Amino acid sequence: MPKSPRNLIFLPPEDTLFSVKKRKAVPHEFVLDALAPLSPTTRHMFGCLAVYVGDKIVLVLRDKPSYAEDNGVWLATTIEHHESLRRDFPSMRSIRLLGKKVTGWQVLPADARDFEEAALRACEFILAGDPRIGKIPEARRARGSRANKSANSAKRTRTRKQKKAKARARFRGSR
Repeated sequence: MPKSPRNLIFLPPEDTLFSVKKRKAVPHEFVLDALAPLSPTTRHMFGCLAVYVGDKIVLVLRDKPSYAEDNGVWLATTIEHHESLRRDFPSMRSIRLLGKKVTGWQVLPADARDFEEAALRACEFILAGDPRIGKIPEARRARGSRANKSANSAKRTRTRKQKKAKARARFRGSR
């Protein structure tokens, strides 16, 4: 009776061995082209693309199948600027996906007749340094204060020492 092969290595076909995962297309890429003089940076955020100018988040570009009515260009702003921005962007509205009636974020919907024109106008405002668009994100708060962190660190150290001591005691007792 022949032995069954134990240590066989199964390799995927050569065409998939070194394949590279394709990146998603940048939604509404013309917006980045319009902001190019400011050298914007982007970060993926919740399946969308956040656009930063310096340390300010100015826009989020969204094109996803879920909540398609909120696809478009999200403006980072504050509630006190909504009224004046709405005069400049009549199709601008609150983002329904966020659940609240009104948030600091507003959307220029991709399904609006004037979408591209409005998005490019928003880019012009950003290029001109309009203070109504963009905000500096709050720093991520550390989990707990420094005092809590050092106390937790001491607990972990004490716990490790206690575990080692118990292990030594068990080892000595088994001799």
